[in-house]
Amino acid sequence: MAENEKSKVTKQEITQELKSSYLDYAMSVIVSRALPDVRDGLKPVHRRVLWAMWDGGSKPDAKLKKSANIVGDVMGRYHPHGDVAIYDTIVRMAQDFSLRYPLIQGQGNWGSLDGDSAAAMRYTECRLSKISEELLTDIDKETVDWQPNYDSSREEPKVLPARLPNLLINGSIGIAVGMATNIPPHNLGEVIDAAAAVLEKPKIAPADLMEFVKGPDFPTGGIMYDRKAITEAYATGRGVITTRALAEISEKKGGQYEIIVNEIPYQVNKSELLIKIAELVQDKKIEGIKDVRDESDKDSPVRILIELKNNVPPQKILNQLYKFTDLQKDFHLNMIALANGIQPQLMSLKEVLEHYLEHRKIVVRRRAEFDLKKAKERAHILEGLVKALTSIDRVIETIKKSADKDDAHKNLVAKFKLSDVQTTAILEMRLQTLAALERQKIEEELEEKRKLIRNLEILLKSSEKINGVIATELRELKEKFADERRTKVIVGGLKEFREEDLIPQERAVITLSHSGYIKRSSPDIFKTQRRGGKGLIGSEVGEEDFVKHFINADTHDNILFFTDRGRAFQTKVYEIPVGTRTSKGKAIHNFLEIPATENISAIIAYPLGKKGELAAGYLVMVTKNGVIKKTALDGFENVRRGGIIALTLKKEDLLRWVQHSSGNDEIIITTKNGQSVRFKEKDARPMGRTASGVSAVRLKRNDEIASMEVIGGELAKSKNTRLLVVMANGFAKQTPLCQYKIQRRGGSGIKAAKITAKTGPIIAAKAISMESELLALSQKGQILKTNIQSIRLAGRATQGVKIMALAGGDKLAGIVCL
Repeated sequence: MAENEKSKVTKQEITQELKSSYLDYAMSVIVSRALPDVRDGLKPVHRRVLWAMWDGGSKPDAKLKKSANIVGDVMGRYHPHGDVAIYDTIVRMAQDFSLRYPLIQGQGNWGSLDGDSAAAMRYTECRLSKISEELLTDIDKETVDWQPNYDSSREEPKVLPARLPNLLINGSIGIAVGMATNIPPHNLGEVIDAAAAVLEKPKIAPADLMEFVKGPDFPTGGIMYDRKAITEAYATGRGVITTRALAEISEKKGGQYEIIVNEIPYQVNKSELLIKIAELVQDKKIEGIKDVRDESDKDSPVRILIELKNNVPPQKILNQLYKFTDLQKDFHLNMIALANGIQPQLMSLKEVLEHYLEHRKIVVRRRAEFDLKKAKERAHILEGLVKALTSIDRVIETIKKSADKDDAHKNLVAKFKLSDVQTTAILEMRLQTLAALERQKIEEELEEKRKLIRNLEILLKSSEKINGVIATELRELKEKFADERRTKVIVGGLKEFREEDLIPQERAVITLSHSGYIKRSSPDIFKTQRRGGKGLIGSEVGEEDFVKHFINADTHDNILFFTDRGRAFQTKVYEIPVGTRTSKGKAIHNFLEIPATENISAIIAYPLGKKGELAAGYLVMVTKNGVIKKTALDGFENVRRGGIIALTLKKEDLLRWVQHSSGNDEIIITTKNGQSVRFKEKDARPMGRTASGVSAVRLKRNDEIASMEVIGGELAKSKNTRLLVVMANGFAKQTPLCQYKIQRRGGSGIKAAKITAKTGPIIAAKAISMESELLALSQKGQILKTNIQSIRLAGRATQGVKIMALAGGDKLAGIVCL
């Protein structure tokens, strides 16, 4: 190596060199490739494409030009990074499903929502769209700075004048080094209104801008929820915006339903969406879909038809599709852009508008300065022409006496005190200018230029007038390009997405067998019969199985399952599988992690508040051996999938009953041998979840608790309240509640029914008032629906009347009052 070459080598520690080189690379990617400029909303490749097309004459009113020709111009003059990247950029700017306001007007195959690629560049043609003109207008008036291209053979703009806030109306996506940007498209009219508001009131609160910008406006439409989350995202520049497809449920003949999807979330591949739905059906993650068809065509770009099987709730299927597919998709808003062309910055909506407006102020000022300079130059020439025309005879005589052109120029300057520019204009003046009308035109043009100069000088001295020019131009653009919003925003509806939002709210009957098979049915499937009938088959339980629990609830309710060992598990009523009147149901262990050694002993359903909060009050629990415990319901707000402790039990005891109370109710407990005790709920003080409880009733030998009922305050005071007592062999009776006197907790109680071998033990006791129908369910699955008024009103120590004829070996398992 030569001595002079050695002197050029600098020793550098390798980690320091890697750090320095990587930072250089990162900044190159950030500034020159991945992030848009906040001023015109464009990355360098987009800007170069638009400028090359403008400079090459591919304007909106020009003939369409082959895309390959455009790509060649861009690559050869400004962007030597390969034709694929350039053509992909052109394609995206021409797709009406990618950009809210396409910047390029294309002809040919430009791809589709199904993910189809555009045709090769040799087949497609394009030119700038009309809206692109607004990004490039005034670029020839020294409104922006220029820089040399890659080989310094020509100049390219550093930024476009951008009369439109393109970053917001079309959005941008980019992944740099250590950062990324994801800005959604917006409605042009809304963004212009917001920009005008910032211009008028610079100190406007970011939240107030949401009065104008409702949220993103995606070219593919859809529905957005949670206005609060949208507002927070725009205030900080970062957040999650949830979008759902526009789907409607259509009822066909015969009670069948179909789901029709007409709009899908932004950037969702329609073809892949259909494949995903088919896979979910095949894997049985969604049950109830019969067929899925893509009926999209030229008139309906998106139309997905989902046919459902018979007796399938369409809202539940639609909800599952939202949950498992891209029919619901989160847009992760991350508004990072380059400020001043070099500084990456996370910006709020207001900050983006402020940077854009600051750019427009500079552009308007530089345009005015350019126009002023040109107007003064022209006025200077016109003043010379007017001076010459006023003394035209002397001017002509001077020119005639001159030896040549240069001598004439010199003589005119000396004699009439003209500038070089004015003298040149006079020498080039045509003879037709000497006509009276032509002279008048020159004088009128001069007056016009002088007026323009005055106006421009006033404009340049007033920032308020510059703001007025910007506001006027924005209004003109709104009138020219604004259209209706495509993406709908739910303003006062859901605060957050919950599955029950798309589940029909209706009553349901839930049955659970001894072996753990559970199902949900509508009460309407059972027809009313006379007292004493056999009932209908309600469940196909096995020979060794029997129905154990039977409750009435709302599909939107929470439902708590309590095991005999005092553990609690939670789910939603609508998540319980729907079954027919005769179906067996599904195993509860499929969706609840209940230990194999424990059995469900109590089920309680309770509604949530309007905002999704837990209902007020307590859960009253009673064990087989007569222990009672009261715990606040909010202690069960966060029930883990593996369950939580609800009650600590002694080894020989089991949890049997749980009911919801207000804290000021009454409780009546009945035993299987016919005793009952009624006491004030306040006799049992509230305890923590893991407490053991206190004694509720003193049991006699061979007796155990058969039923526990919480009686609400109004129900306890009403003279019409009765206690409906039902016995295992199908007997029942009603007794006025007032016959059961209020006692102290812990006593042995009074008679509730006359128990004999004929009636069997008590299995349930319900306090009723307005209820009109009774559903009685046997252990072998028979269900009887009958009028409560057909059950005789009788005293406490009676055995009642037969309400259901049971088959041999069958017993009543439970009742529900409707």
